[in-house]
Amino acid sequence: MINFHVDRSSSVPAYAQLVRQVREGLRIGTLRPGDQLPTVRSVVTSCTVNPTTVLKAYRELELSGLVEARQGAGTFVSGTLGNADPHVMARLRGSLARWLDQAREAGLEDEDVQALLASVIVENSTRRAPAGGDRTPAPDAGIQGKEGAA
Repeated sequence: MINFHVDRSSSVPAYAQLVRQVREGLRIGTLRPGDQLPTVRSVVTSCTVNPTTVLKAYRELELSGLVEARQGAGTFVSGTLGNADPHVMARLRGSLARWLDQAREAGLEDEDVQALLASVIVENSTRRAPAGGDRTPAPDAGIQGKEGAA
């Protein structure tokens, strides 16, 4: 089960942080169809947010086809995102964790790491863009506020 967290210092609204965490869980394979999301009450307690915030996040996820609410049973993952091999994702995650350790040893903070990652994503996307330039990468796509990394 996913353990939500809300970064109060982030400019991203709390409901959007919850949505993002579910989407990230689906992308990296920590959430799969059939998994149950925490109850609204437990998210309210653990994240100290208003129930309306959690309901808004769950409703947005439901409208996008990623979860379904079952009367009296809870909210369950019903969709998927991404199609990467779980073994490949685990290997890449391990490599990234080792890289992050090196970045920390070099004195980089969360915002430094996020800026570095964002710049590499943009550069890579630009190199891979079709000749017609159909794709315009967003420089802050997928990047969140300090301390909000999942």
